[in-house]
Amino acid sequence: MGSRDFISSLPDEVLGKKILSLLPTKLVVSTSVLSKRWRNLFHFVDSFDLEDSTPIRNADSFSDFMKDTVALLSNCPIKRLTLNSHYEKSSVNRWIRSALKRGCLELNLQSQYDHYLDIGIFFRNNTLVKLTLSSYRTFLRGNVPPEGRVFFPALKTLSLGAVVAKPALYNWLISGCPVLEELFILDVGSGDDQPTWTRSVVSASIKRLTIVFHFPHNTYPYEDDVEIKTPNLEFLDYSALLSDGSDVDYLDSLAEARLDLRLWELTNTFDFGEVANLVSAIRNVKTLHLSSSSLEAFYYRCYTMPVFDKLIHLSIESDKENGWQALPRLLLKSPNLQTLAIKGLLHKVTYRCGNACACTSKPKKRYLYKRYEDDSPTSEVEGRCCLSTCRVKVLEISGYGGSLREVKQMEHFLRKLKYLETVKIGVEEDNDSEHLRTELMTLDIASSKCNIQFI
Repeated sequence: MGSRDFISSLPDEVLGKKILSLLPTKLVVSTSVLSKRWRNLFHFVDSFDLEDSTPIRNADSFSDFMKDTVALLSNCPIKRLTLNSHYEKSSVNRWIRSALKRGCLELNLQSQYDHYLDIGIFFRNNTLVKLTLSSYRTFLRGNVPPEGRVFFPALKTLSLGAVVAKPALYNWLISGCPVLEELFILDVGSGDDQPTWTRSVVSASIKRLTIVFHFPHNTYPYEDDVEIKTPNLEFLDYSALLSDGSDVDYLDSLAEARLDLRLWELTNTFDFGEVANLVSAIRNVKTLHLSSSSLEAFYYRCYTMPVFDKLIHLSIESDKENGWQALPRLLLKSPNLQTLAIKGLLHKVTYRCGNACACTSKPKKRYLYKRYEDDSPTSEVEGRCCLSTCRVKVLEISGYGGSLREVKQMEHFLRKLKYLETVKIGVEEDNDSEHLRTELMTLDIASSKCNIQFI
């Protein structure tokens, strides 16, 4: 049987859900316009990804295409609508209204151009579950509803790019969603762009929060405190240059945190910003991931370090620009740590890493750690070794290259971590893993139970 006859013999539901739904939306519409049978099948398609590659000067072609699409959608339910184009304000608002009237569950607005959106078009929506506003800049227009007014009663996932709005309207966009579980904020500037995030997240329902907030070109650091009040948060991914302070409530439910905290370089000093409140708020975590710059921020701008009683898994990243000065205090404050994962052993030699690393050849002075009001004098001066007292059972090393410094660091770990049971080593490409394994097996190992694995 020919392929044409075979396709024609398929049931309407199969043609609609299994074939039309896999085709680009523009081709689906064109096919439906040309064929009466395909037009009747259009109601089986419930997801529309509309992308216009036409240059902005010829954007009328996309508007004409959308008119045909909306006409075909007159009686069709819609689950997902994605608009990725240069839109005319009146047209896109009309398309959104049309989708929302048909029970749209997911709405994605993306564009490389500025876009103006009337907030009022969402006021009567009761179905939207996921909303993404990630245009170059989305300008929200409208008034803040009366206090207590629910915005999106069913919305669970909200992603905000460069959303330009009055602070009250921006904050209401978050607080007006009573069942919101996931919030993504991406505010990364370039050129003369100004920050759009209000540096505030207040929600009792959010469980997962991701914030990327970077404007390194600004002349002066942020003077406003960062406010995070999310009592039921379970996951936090926070990447930002330090603000002057932070107002973060204790996150009792937090299980995992990823921090990428950056110190301001434009001030030529480390005297701006503090992270003590944020660090104290996350002390209940079980899994903690720290970038190399976060370790620097912990050292310079965290004056008090809490005890991480529940911390089981700690992972850090290393690079040659940042040191491990904060690692000794962090290990000593994590009495139940079981897994230590390190991405790259090479780090900046500061001679202030205590006995966490092998680069401590210079004699220590008592004042080196006096900046910490709860830890002075240091663990080393007190005779406490942060590795010997550490009960880590699993050590994971990635990006291992086998250089002399790396071998010395591995020897330091193996001789000091006496509770080790498993060492997992990820070797860089183009390295002889068997040679590296043989080299490490000749080193002294404090734990008789230790098993070295190359992955």
